[in-house]
Amino acid sequence: MFKMLMTITTIKELIPVLQTAIGPVILISGIGLLLLTMTNRLSRVIDRSRELLDEADKLFGVDRARIDREIDVLWRRARYVRSAIMLAVASCLGAATLIILLFLTSLLQIDVPLLASIVFIVSMVSLIGSLIFFLFDVNLTLSALHIEFEGHRKKS
Repeated sequence: MFKMLMTITTIKELIPVLQTAIGPVILISGIGLLLLTMTNRLSRVIDRSRELLDEADKLFGVDRARIDREIDVLWRRARYVRSAIMLAVASCLGAATLIILLFLTSLLQIDVPLLASIVFIVSMVSLIGSLIFFLFDVNLTLSALHIEFEGHRKKS
């Protein structure tokens, strides 16, 4: 094993690997920012749900039904955001795996373009799925806002 690692004798042999790894590193950075946004949205959903549950304990009738509908929407939003977070993390893990794979192929002098392609494609599909669930959450946000507006109109 040590002999294999010693086959790379110069930095010049690592430079192409480092250049190739820059793309997945930037992807990880971007996904990190996306995850920050998603976890903030999940926190807001959880906080709003707790507020509504406290409020629901004090209400009956039409107001209680409105809050129950809003809580149902928030529950669906939380599930969408959780799915988006899980898929974004899977995409990030795929990008990190790809970086390791790139270095291993250089260090061990093996060529596995099919495996690297599959890891990259799975990572991108996970990112696409994450963004789709994120869009579902954004659309449901408007549904929850509409329910809240209905409650305010009835009070006016």
